[in-house]
Amino acid sequence: MVHVTIQQTTRAAQTATDRGRRVTVVKNRHVPLVGSTLLAIGVALAAANLRPAVTSLASVLGDVRSALGVSAAWTSALTAVPALCFGFAAFAAPWLGRRLGMARAIGLSLGVLTLGLVLRVIDGPWVVLGGTFIACAGIAVSNVLIPVVVKASFPNRVGLITGVYTGTLSAGAALAAALTPRLEEYLGSWRLAVGAWALLSLGAVVVWFAGARHGSSATVVKPATTAAPRSLLRSPLAWVITVFFGLQSLFAYTVMGWLPAMLVDAGVDRNTAGMLLAVSMLLSVPVSLFVPPLAARFSSQGPMVLVLGVLSFAGILGMLVAPAAAPGLWVLLIGFGMGMFPLALLVMSLRTKSTSDTARLSAMAQSLGYLIAASGPFAFGLLRDTTGSWTISLVLQLVLLAALTALGWVAGRPRYV
Repeated sequence: MVHVTIQQTTRAAQTATDRGRRVTVVKNRHVPLVGSTLLAIGVALAAANLRPAVTSLASVLGDVRSALGVSAAWTSALTAVPALCFGFAAFAAPWLGRRLGMARAIGLSLGVLTLGLVLRVIDGPWVVLGGTFIACAGIAVSNVLIPVVVKASFPNRVGLITGVYTGTLSAGAALAAALTPRLEEYLGSWRLAVGAWALLSLGAVVVWFAGARHGSSATVVKPATTAAPRSLLRSPLAWVITVFFGLQSLFAYTVMGWLPAMLVDAGVDRNTAGMLLAVSMLLSVPVSLFVPPLAARFSSQGPMVLVLGVLSFAGILGMLVAPAAAPGLWVLLIGFGMGMFPLALLVMSLRTKSTSDTARLSAMAQSLGYLIAASGPFAFGLLRDTTGSWTISLVLQLVLLAALTALGWVAGRPRYV
């Protein structure tokens, strides 16, 4: 019976090939993850760990700088490391996804994140930089691959799961910014306070491996000759989305890295400044839960980009003109405006026809986009130290926000890369 079945399968494969098709057995690790409730929880918990590595350190950056005795250039370099690492490491994410499968690739990235969070608090300035780079390398892989999992495993709920993903990501950033200064006071050490976030990351590893399960292997009949996909580097729309993503990341990481310092210079005490940073992050949670499902219902996401761009512009303009007059209001506007991030991720899914195109566009937009973003926090800090004020830095932010909004309007138009 087994011999007959093998013969029948062989003949079927030969017949398919003769008709101009080929039979391909898809390996288990290349089958999309099963879109279960536990997987959705795993996506959410993984997302919650993708920003504390940045905001936990930013909220106690003054104490870190004083304890390590480092220069302003080192501090600016530290604020640039996350975006720089996200850019370089994102190039490897699609390869890891193909080689290991989504379950193992994302699980490995969360493990690397946990290792980096521990390493960076055990020694001096260069170890802090190195550990931050390792942690952000793990984050970069998940940054690229999780949107692919959302599109492949939850095809009928892309807007909702994208909202959950970006909402918990923002919540994690907010909690780290708000709680780290208080953990430092309670534990008596910035190292323990910053390193404590490795426990949350370790929990995400456990939940991810519990919920991430590939579907069964399948036999797929494909055309015998399949044209190689067109390079996205030749797609004008792919470049618009890439620069759009890069500029919104530049804005977000500049805010995460320097907002507390700007508020302190405006006369706000350190704890309140950290809390206001948390508020700006926390505000993007409801925005993330509300905006993607709503935007996905419309053919164009341009109007939503315009609304968020205007809010961001107003917040930065307030910080420029009268930072001490109403810091809470400026932070409120900036926080709502940073809801541009979930829109950028949603656009990657909506402007592609297949999960493979989503993976390629996600890798391109995040690798090149984060390299664009890396210049922001570094230049922002150096301009402050060179000029003695935040004026020029904030004026440049306003110019970039205008460009970001214009690119987002174009990226939101209904077409495909």
